Amino acid sequence: MKKEALSSSSSGCKTRILAIKDTMEILTGKWKFHIIGSLMLFEKLRFMELLREVDGIGAKMLSKELQDLEMNHLIRRTVLNTKPLTVEYELTDCGRTLGPIIDEIAKWGITYRKTLYHKSETSESLV
Repeated sequence: MKKEALSSSSSGCKTRILAIKDTMEILTGKWKFHIIGSLMLFEKLRFMELLREVDGIGAKMLSKELQDLEMNHLIRRTVLNTKPLTVEYELTDCGRTLGPIIDEIAKWGITYRKTLYHKSETSESLV
């Protein structure tokens, strides 16, 4: 006997689920939060500065992630008329609205690490 999926037929619930799905599709991946967080701290960064700031990311992946974020109107790419050309990246107004979310994720991560390390220290002292 096949189980039926649990779902609410209310439009509010469907709207919420769709909004979560959209958000996860836009922000999915290992690097996007780190890139956005770096741009929140430093406001404007050039490509090589971002590459140094986002530890472990390769140039090709950074380029792809920046294109995705720009396509979704979260960052702005500005080409400056210098020799050689300089490209700067900064958050858009829409991108800046992610600030409270990133702050909450950081708070959760700090608490989680403290809890995890506290538990491992406690269990090691019992041995």
